[in-house]
Amino acid sequence: MTTTPEITAAGFDTLGLAPPLLKALADVGYETPSPIQAACIPVLLAGHDLLGEAQTGTGKTAAFALPLLQKIDLKRAVPQALILTPTRELAIQVAEALQKYAHHMPGFHVLPIYGGQSMVVQLRALSRGTHVIVGTPGRVMDHLERKSLVLGNLQTLVLDEADEMLRMGFIDDVKWILEHTPAERQTALFSATMPDVIRRVAHEHLREPKEIKIRSATSTVVSTSQSYCQTHTGQKLEALTRILEVEDDFDAAIIFVRTKTATVELADKLEARGYSVAALNGDLTQGLREQVIERLKAGTIDIVVATDVAARGLDVARISHVINYDVPYDTEAYVHRIGRTGRAGRTGRAILFLAPREMYMLKLIERATKQKITALTMPTPGEVANRRVAQFTQQVVDIIKGEKLDFFFDVVRRMEGEQDIAAREIAAALAWLATRERPLQMPGANDHAPRDAAPATHAVSPAPTFERKPDFKARSKPDDGAAEPRRERPARENRGDTPVQPRSFAPGQLARYRIEIGRNQGVLPKEIVGAIANEAGIAGKDIGQINLFDDYSSVELPAALPADLMDILRRIRVRQFALKTRVMAPGEFVDTRPPRKAPPARAGKKPDWKKPAGAKPEWKPKRDR
Repeated sequence: MTTTPEITAAGFDTLGLAPPLLKALADVGYETPSPIQAACIPVLLAGHDLLGEAQTGTGKTAAFALPLLQKIDLKRAVPQALILTPTRELAIQVAEALQKYAHHMPGFHVLPIYGGQSMVVQLRALSRGTHVIVGTPGRVMDHLERKSLVLGNLQTLVLDEADEMLRMGFIDDVKWILEHTPAERQTALFSATMPDVIRRVAHEHLREPKEIKIRSATSTVVSTSQSYCQTHTGQKLEALTRILEVEDDFDAAIIFVRTKTATVELADKLEARGYSVAALNGDLTQGLREQVIERLKAGTIDIVVATDVAARGLDVARISHVINYDVPYDTEAYVHRIGRTGRAGRTGRAILFLAPREMYMLKLIERATKQKITALTMPTPGEVANRRVAQFTQQVVDIIKGEKLDFFFDVVRRMEGEQDIAAREIAAALAWLATRERPLQMPGANDHAPRDAAPATHAVSPAPTFERKPDFKARSKPDDGAAEPRRERPARENRGDTPVQPRSFAPGQLARYRIEIGRNQGVLPKEIVGAIANEAGIAGKDIGQINLFDDYSSVELPAALPADLMDILRRIRVRQFALKTRVMAPGEFVDTRPPRKAPPARAGKKPDWKKPAGAKPEWKPKRDR
C-alpha cells in the first residue's frame, strides 16, 4: 500500500501531464496538486489499475480525470472511458469537471447519463458519438441492454465512491457492468472506506492494483469558531461586506479564493468599498509577497485575499478571521486555511460561503474538523446600520473624553448666536458631514436612524471609510437575510454585484472619454455599456457613441462628471482590464471613417431602392454601437 506525504510545492507539470491539460489547470488557477492527485496521476498515467481509499472532497475527481483525458483519442468519437457514480448529482459534477479540464482539447465530448432524464435525449446524444460516459449504474445497464451503449472500445473504467454504491444497493449492478466491459482495460476504484465486499470486487476485477490510501491530516480545530453562510454567487460580495461590518473582535482577515485572477478582482472591489486590502497570489515575486505580509503584520492593511498556495507558511498573529469566499477543493485544504487564525492561544473565527449546490461539503468539513459549523445569515441593512451607529457613538464618546474641545465649543456657540441654529441641529449636520461617505442609514433600513442601537462599551477599531455607498439594493424582505435561497432569482453570469442606483444628469452636451481597452482585448460595445451602467450608475440613455480601436476605445458620456464618479470609471474592469477612464483632449479623437451618404431625396412617390443587377453594394460605415 502506498500512502502520500504532506502536500509538497511541486506543480502539476512534474506529473507528466500533457500541455493542453496543464493549460486548462492554469486557466482555472490550480497551481499544485492535492495529495491524492500527486499520488494517483503518475500511477494511472503508467497504466496500472488503482485501488484508492480517500474521502469525498479530497480532489480525487482530477486525480482520475486528468490521466483519463490524456489517453483519449479525439479522432474516435466512441466511448473510451466509463465513470460510474452513485448519484446523478455526482455524475453531473464529474462531467462538468471533465469538460473544464478538456477545455483545450477541441472536439472532446462527455455525456452524463442518469435516471430521471429523458431516454430520447440520451439516445440522440449517444448516436452522435462521445468520448467519455459518466453515469449511474441503473441507467448504464439500461443502455447496455438496449445496445445503445457499446463498450467494445473501452480503455478506462472508474468506480467513484464505491462504498456509497454498496450502501445504495448498486453493488450487484456494478458487478454486472464490469462483466460487460473488455477484460483488457484499466480500472480505478475509489472508496472512502474499504469494506470486505468492496475489497472482494477489487481483487476480482482489478489486475494487480496499486493501493493508495490518503491519510487525513485534519484534526480538531478547538480554538476556532466556525460558521457558514449559504448564498448565491451574485450575493457573495454583498454578504461579505455586511458580515465584515458586524463581526465582533475583527482585527485582520485572510480571505481565500480559488484562482489568482479572483484575488485581484475581489481585492479591487473591497478596496473600492474603503477597506485596506491587498492580493496575495503566485504571480507575486518573493519580495512583493514579503511586503504584503509585513504590511499585514504592521497593520497598514487589514485584509489579504489569497490562494491556498500563496498563503502557505503565512503566520500572522493578528489574523482574527479566515473567510472561505470560495469553497476549498478538499477538507484538508479547509483545515489548512482556518489554521491561519486562532494562534498563540487566541480564539479565531472561520466563515465559509456555500452556494446551494455546494452544501454537500458542509458535512464533510464538519466530519474533518470534528466541530459543528453553525449557520450564519447575511446581516440585514438594519443590523449593519445599528453597528455603524454604535461605532459612531463610541467614537464620539472617545473624542469627548480624550480631546480638548474648547475651540470647537466656541465655534458651535458662535454658530448658535449668529445663525440662530440650535446646538442639536448643528450636531446633526456635523454627524451627517462626518458619515456622508459611510452613511449610518443603509438602503433598505428604516428611514430613521435605529434607536435600539446599543452603544459600544469598549473601544472599537476605526471603521473603514467608504469611497462610495455600498452598491447593493435592499431586498423586498431585508430581515430574511440569506434565508430561503431557493426562492432567489439565480445569479446572472458576469453580475457579481447588484447594479448601483442610477444617477441622473441634466440634459446637456456629451464629452468624449478614452478607456484603455479595445479590439485587441476582444471587448464588445455592449460590455462597455453594461459595465458603465451597472458599476457607475450611468443610464444607457446618457451613454452616447462608442468607437473601438485596437488598443483603446472612446465613449461619449455626460460632460464634467464629478470626481467620485470619475474615480469609479477609472476602476471599472471589463474583461479583467481597468478602464482607466479620462477625458479626451481636444483633437485627440479623429474619426477616420468616410461620412455616411445621405439617402435619395423623396419626390412624389417612393424611390426605387432596388439596385441594378450586377451593381456593387454601397459601402456603409457600421457604427460600433
